[in-house]
Amino acid sequence: MKKINTFFLLTVIIGIFSGCVSQKSVTYFNNLSVGDTAAINKVFHQARVTTINKGDMLAITVSSLDPEAALPFNLPFVSYMTPGTTQVNSGQTMQTYLVDNEGFITMPILGKINLLDKSREQAIAAIQEKLKPYLKDATITLTFQNFRINVLGEVTNPGQYTVYNERVSVLDALALAGDMTIYAKRNNLLIIREKDGKLEFGRINMNAKDLFFSPYYYLQQNDVVYIESNSSKTIGSQNIGLYLQSVSTVAALASAVTTIILVSNK
Repeated sequence: MKKINTFFLLTVIIGIFSGCVSQKSVTYFNNLSVGDTAAINKVFHQARVTTINKGDMLAITVSSLDPEAALPFNLPFVSYMTPGTTQVNSGQTMQTYLVDNEGFITMPILGKINLLDKSREQAIAAIQEKLKPYLKDATITLTFQNFRINVLGEVTNPGQYTVYNERVSVLDALALAGDMTIYAKRNNLLIIREKDGKLEFGRINMNAKDLFFSPYYYLQQNDVVYIESNSSKTIGSQNIGLYLQSVSTVAALASAVTTIILVSNK
């Protein structure tokens, strides 16, 4: 009977620890070594550069040694009204260019320019080429205004984040969202991406070095990063007192049952 009681208590203890999250499962890049540096750096060197897509909002500024000569090539600054009021904001905001369904933007004087699938540097070169007959010393500043990523699920601060650097990794996204919680399923992150009018889905394992070689390591405009909950969340730290109390009750019950059996066998 002692063996039965011991076996029962061991079963309960194993149940407790099986619900706990192992350190290995919450540690990033478990199998990463110094020898992997060269291969990873090669991938980073060849990493996909973010390109301009249909529907992107671009802020483009043309400047020159002669500010007045560059002025006609820029959209005007506009004042805006605070929502829900009749008060006009004293600050001014530069208007942005919308990339249309054919990949064009329309600039003052220069007219339509096709920027579809061009990198930021390529887009700047295309605009400078258009400006050559007008400005020989033109400097172009181009930034994405609607480069947003969505981080959902088991992170500290889920939400939508605007990124002003067009090269953002899944690690950057997790940092923006305050990192994953202890209950996050780190080996199966879901990346949802819209490409050519269709959705595609990718998976990333944060516990392995393979994530650095994934085509989803660098995120694109409007990507969604979703982190699932692991099974351990049902035994969260906020419920640990109740869980231990239940275990204590079961142990006491087991002891009482053992006592009754021993008495009845006398």
